[in-house]
Amino acid sequence: MLEPTDLYLKKSGGELPAQLFRFTDQGERDVALRPELTASLGRIVSTRYLDYNKPLKWYEIGPCFRYEKPQKGRQREFVQFNVDILGEESAGADAELLALAIDSMRALGFKATDFVVRVSDRQVWLKYAQEHGIAEERVPDFLAVIDKLERERAEVSAEKLAAFGLTRGQIDDFIANPPDGISPRYDEVLEELQARGLAEYVQLDLSVVRGLAYYTGLVFEIFDKAQSLRAVAGGGRYDKLISTLTDGSIDMPATGFAMGDAVIAHLIEACPEARALRDAALAPHTCDVCLVLAAPEMRQSLLLLASTLRDAGVSVDVPLTWSKLVKQLRHAERCGATYAAIIGTEFPSIELKRMATRESRHLQLEELICELIPHQ
Repeated sequence: MLEPTDLYLKKSGGELPAQLFRFTDQGERDVALRPELTASLGRIVSTRYLDYNKPLKWYEIGPCFRYEKPQKGRQREFVQFNVDILGEESAGADAELLALAIDSMRALGFKATDFVVRVSDRQVWLKYAQEHGIAEERVPDFLAVIDKLERERAEVSAEKLAAFGLTRGQIDDFIANPPDGISPRYDEVLEELQARGLAEYVQLDLSVVRGLAYYTGLVFEIFDKAQSLRAVAGGGRYDKLISTLTDGSIDMPATGFAMGDAVIAHLIEACPEARALRDAALAPHTCDVCLVLAAPEMRQSLLLLASTLRDAGVSVDVPLTWSKLVKQLRHAERCGATYAAIIGTEFPSIELKRMATRESRHLQLEELICELIPHQ
């Protein structure tokens, strides 16, 4: 979680350097708590790239930190879900990454009516800047203006665009009416998403640029369709990051995206289906089956059954001391067990009780194992 500050000052750009938790450590090194994961990944891969087959597929869930004003959907400490594909430059990698982002949202309970993936292409804007005579060294500043069009007052962005010899009307018209085929990469990715049945989730939106300077090509952001929150997730191509970190000695194309917990938490709360899935996932559940000892003399049989089930991948809770049957069943209910298996003097005949319905059946040992294992 602690990185050299230089990693972010040179490689990220935008507003990120001003949001660093930055300090000098006891070794007089200039360091910062990581504000995002991609730069750290680039540093790691640049030192270990020979150790893995390509493309390299990576994901991580971990804490990040940004020094900024806490507000709805944004906190100073947050958990980020990061996914990347490195070592593959084809549109297939972009489509695979977008499909994973969409499927992640679907797995959380969201539908096409709840969110949209707005996809853009930085190459389109680089060509636009060149055609309108914007000097190469000023392009990052131009892209920063485009990136903030939706968040800044129209008169503020108009004043900034005037410095490049452009009007807000010109930019708005270009975004609203992009020429057909303006982004061949987007067209390729859309074709792949159509084949996957996921095209309804995406739309071309050139207003998306992404604020970090290391993005080089296709970029995207996920928004709720009610537009009540900032971007839920975002990412894109960063083909030159590894090369920059290694002074050109390693050239590895890459694409990735990140999702923070703060925004998605608000969106889950606003969506009944997603909220229901969350509540079910958070419901108390410590094991698949609680073993209940109906007769103290059968403890050895109970322990043997526990080991047999655990070896088969079933999560099992066992009573550590003898107590009354009703107390053991109450414990099984409190800990969220799916089943209670009652072992008495009839063993190897076992009473299996489904805790949610209180339905009970008597099964032989082999039948019990077959009943429980398919639920894994």
